[in-house]
Amino acid sequence: MCSVPIEVPPADRARWLAELAQALDDAQRLFRKLDVRTIPRADAFELYMRIEAARLEVQSLRLSRSLRERAEMSPQRMK
Repeated sequence: MCSVPIEVPPADRARWLAELAQALDDAQRLFRKLDVRTIPRADAFELYMRIEAARLEVQSLRLSRSLRERAEMSPQRMK
């Protein structure tokens, strides 16, 4: 798999990541309401872990972007 960088305005990216984070939070809440006794235990565990991994990845993207933007916005010291 190969990814191609796409330039997206920071506000659009932040909004998209926030929406994605909300959708993953909703998925996790739905999972908790699910009667997992009807699903094989390994499948239920895998699904929960995939949702959690995606949540953590989105959180990492949101944090890394905000830290990078702060570093780019901070004034440069001149000699």
